[in-house]
Amino acid sequence: MKYAELANAGVHEQPVYEPGKPIEYVAQEFGLEPTQIAKLASNENPFGPSPKAMVAAQASLKQAHLYPDGACCLLRGAIAQLRGVEPDSIIVGNGSNEIIELLGHAFLRPGLEVVMGAQAFIVYKLVTKLFGATPIEVPMLDFGHDLKAMRAAVTDRTRLLFVASPNNPTGVANTEADLVELAESLPTHVILCLDEAYAEYLEMAPDLRSLIAKGRKVFCLRTFSKIYGLGGLRVGYGYGDPELIQLLQRVRQPFNVNSVAQAAATAALMDCEFVEHCRCANELGRRQLVEGLESLGCATVAGHANFVLSNVGDGLAFFQALQQKGIIVRPLAPYGMPDYVRITIGTEIENAKLLKAAAELVECRRGSL
Repeated sequence: MKYAELANAGVHEQPVYEPGKPIEYVAQEFGLEPTQIAKLASNENPFGPSPKAMVAAQASLKQAHLYPDGACCLLRGAIAQLRGVEPDSIIVGNGSNEIIELLGHAFLRPGLEVVMGAQAFIVYKLVTKLFGATPIEVPMLDFGHDLKAMRAAVTDRTRLLFVASPNNPTGVANTEADLVELAESLPTHVILCLDEAYAEYLEMAPDLRSLIAKGRKVFCLRTFSKIYGLGGLRVGYGYGDPELIQLLQRVRQPFNVNSVAQAAATAALMDCEFVEHCRCANELGRRQLVEGLESLGCATVAGHANFVLSNVGDGLAFFQALQQKGIIVRPLAPYGMPDYVRITIGTEIENAKLLKAAAELVECRRGSL
């Protein structure tokens, strides 16, 4: 028998996540030097990792022969102090993606449903289908989550409702008041999962901790891959009611977060100067990209994260043409937005390179008409 005949039926229909193209791959494909490449596809921090995190990571390598702390005690303690919650309210994962999968292990099965935005982070849909549940994709409203429509989509079969604020890939955030209203309106069999991956880029992020304290079924996710610059180490966390955390701890793998990642993430939480620098530079870069793209006739959603969403007419063609110039962006046809690309806000130099290349493409397109 072939492997395909032995596999579970759902495997054949399971979509595959497509990450942004690696720098080395594009450099080799187009005969470029890796140092020439501006990767503006995966919402990574263009200023690199937190310096304090790197010092701690290097020091931790001296103990690389030992297994990591399976309970992530130091990291959970640091998160608890920063976020003002108890350590037993926190779970740490191999990126926040793993924690989304843990929610699937604990709560999803065939016959159940998960409500999400139609252009929300695609991993919500992938995890839902992985466990045989049904994704209910609600149309977005002005590139943001339509919370009233999402509430209306809830049924007796709904177990999870995902809201990312700011949303990836559109960048639009929901207000705290609207999120609180949604959370308070949900029936007790539904868990509101608020994905706060880009919350550090907001001046004032929504805070639902009081709802968790009151017993509302709210679970929040954060990551070290964005503003802290630790995407390569894969570490994220979730916080919620201790009863929920205990269930998720039961279904996670032992030693799921390596010791280098734990050390780096713990130190990164204390690197306030780096975080503030990245936040301020990101706002300057946002203005640079939005003004530049709009001047080229590309309607652009500024958003509130570390990327912008731009209507370039043909996202795939734009993506392919930019690669030849050493720039990687993210086409959004898999999200049902074939005319759009998502562009990570880079350094001032990277942003200028992107705008120069985009201007050349627009001029070439006009000349061919």
